[in-house]
Amino acid sequence: MIAFTHKPVMPEECMQGLAPEESGVYFDGTVGGGGHSYEILRRSSPGGRLIATDLDENAIAAARQRLQEFAGRFRIYKSNFKRYAEVLADAGVGGLDGVMLDLGVSSFQLDEASRGFSYLKDAPLDMRMDPSGGLSAADVVNGYSEERLAKLLWEYGEERFAKRIAAAIAKRRTSRRIESTAELAAIIEASIPAKFRQNGPCARKSFQAIRIEVNGELDGLAEAVKGLTLRLNKGGRICVLTFHSLEDRIVKNVFRELAEGCICDKSLPVCVCGRKQEIKILTKKPVTASEREREENPRSKSAKLRIAERIREYS
Repeated sequence: MIAFTHKPVMPEECMQGLAPEESGVYFDGTVGGGGHSYEILRRSSPGGRLIATDLDENAIAAARQRLQEFAGRFRIYKSNFKRYAEVLADAGVGGLDGVMLDLGVSSFQLDEASRGFSYLKDAPLDMRMDPSGGLSAADVVNGYSEERLAKLLWEYGEERFAKRIAAAIAKRRTSRRIESTAELAAIIEASIPAKFRQNGPCARKSFQAIRIEVNGELDGLAEAVKGLTLRLNKGGRICVLTFHSLEDRIVKNVFRELAEGCICDKSLPVCVCGRKQEIKILTKKPVTASEREREENPRSKSAKLRIAERIREYS
């Protein structure tokens, strides 16, 4: 097994937001190397419990080793956090006292060239968080139509030159299949006008878009965040770390929806919509990493943390 190293983003800010308690039951949907999970278990000692999920077997193995001092107080499932309902049912857990979601790619996955996440290192086009199966980046790059690729790069990467890049990819693959990250990065770079190449590598947005597609990162995200928030007991909190604007917008909108109560016309004598406020938002603006952390942990530069607290009983 390859050694898994991952430095959690804003651990202190996350724990202050989550406020773990001794008897609480917590859910960490993206366990990574166990950094946030460790703090949850440490701060909820001796009786707090943790249920965690991840798709990366290396991450799970590393987390189990890191959390071994809390044996008997945690369970880790190889699963997507979006399948929280079946995971919690298997664990025999109903309401939760806290939820931690650290979305996006871990520093280990980016640093391990063979996974194909990075445009800075040559590797096979893969990008799967669960490398055991499913759609790969090569499947997307070589199999999607030019129009579908352009739409993907624009919507998930917010890439202004999406059409030019998609056209260049389509042209290249007529002669041979695109198999490596270096080749794809070179195609993207050559597709962007020279005057827009002055701020470093130009492949970041396109690689992000393809990675999101491969792993279905946005599919069902709103439903999962909403469902997990509604699994909180009264006073329980959810902390969500996002790393690009698309994720952050989804989380913000879910929180806003759950924080809104009755939407009936004020002229009506009684409420007919039946909506009740479920949470209060504790972060009017998302929390960002300190300057020192941004220098020490580059992954934290784009991170945004949103926190909400449940104000109704879970039922």
